[in-house]
Amino acid sequence: MPDFYEIYFLPVHTSKSGDAIAMRYQVDSAGWYVHVVDGGYTSTAPDLAALIGQTYGTNLINYLVVTHPDKDHAEGLAPILQSFNVAELWMLRPWEYAEILLPHFARYSSAESLAQRLRDEYPYIAELERTAVSRKIPIHRPFQGERIGAFTVLAPSPARYLELIIESDKTPQQSSYSEGILSGLFNLVEPVVAFVRAGWGSENFSSQETSTENEMSVVQYGLLSGDKIVLTGDAGRGALIEAADYAPNAGLFLPGVTKFQAPHHGGRRNVSTALLDRWLGTRLPQMLPEGSELFTAMISSAKEDTDHPRKAVLRAMRHRGAFIATTEDGAFRISRNLPKRAGYNPMKNVSYPDEQEA
Repeated sequence: MPDFYEIYFLPVHTSKSGDAIAMRYQVDSAGWYVHVVDGGYTSTAPDLAALIGQTYGTNLINYLVVTHPDKDHAEGLAPILQSFNVAELWMLRPWEYAEILLPHFARYSSAESLAQRLRDEYPYIAELERTAVSRKIPIHRPFQGERIGAFTVLAPSPARYLELIIESDKTPQQSSYSEGILSGLFNLVEPVVAFVRAGWGSENFSSQETSTENEMSVVQYGLLSGDKIVLTGDAGRGALIEAADYAPNAGLFLPGVTKFQAPHHGGRRNVSTALLDRWLGTRLPQMLPEGSELFTAMISSAKEDTDHPRKAVLRAMRHRGAFIATTEDGAFRISRNLPKRAGYNPMKNVSYPDEQEA
């Protein structure tokens, strides 16, 4: 078991939240490793580079993981891939399966034309692929069961990933050729909602589902210094169900997660009461006293993003005994068996909202 770790959630300063996570940990007493998960936008890259190069004091990234191809997760990794030595790049590329998928896309006459179209629709990961190939960086597929350093991939499985690619073409947003067949930007903007006061334990999540591309998110689990850590990207309900079903195979028996990333910046289309009960435990009869929280909920949410995190999600985390850390006030660091870092103050616990989305 790793003897120490530190995880940094970096703020992504735009009107839309993004993910940029960098970890350093020990594996089997064999030195320490750098594990990066997503990189926000291009504007996030300098901060991520400074964290790795100056704080971690290295030019080597052992594992670089792209959870899914959305801009707010993948765009900022291009400068990182160009300037750092990356031992392994882990990302899924839909065009690799063009020949298998071709029968489902009748308008394309060849696998090559479909593959090119997919590259056009996913420019951020296509750029990462070009850079990796030119720098001879190996690209691995983060499918269910794969080991990435100290982490195991819980989702997606290969079969479900292919199904999601096919489903993406069938969505109403993709009915027109000009809109592309696999756009990751569905403009799933939740309509303006009213807020209503609610008592302890009340939870109201959206009946709508998240985007198909979010459902493709790589869900990772690692046991570090006794902490059970789950990183979810923008995973939706389907991804979290698949990940929970597989979790015992990776040695994770639910509930009992001690560090849990609330998916999609605290979006209420990604979780449900039943799912959170399964992952984190059932709702408590009352709020726990400060300092006695059962786990940490980690949320990447920009201060400029007024839509995230959703109040219903914040409430749900506290209902299950969470200390809630967000990036709204800057980067935060979670660690074990390491001294404090200068410039990183104790995390603030988000207060419990007494209202939620109607």
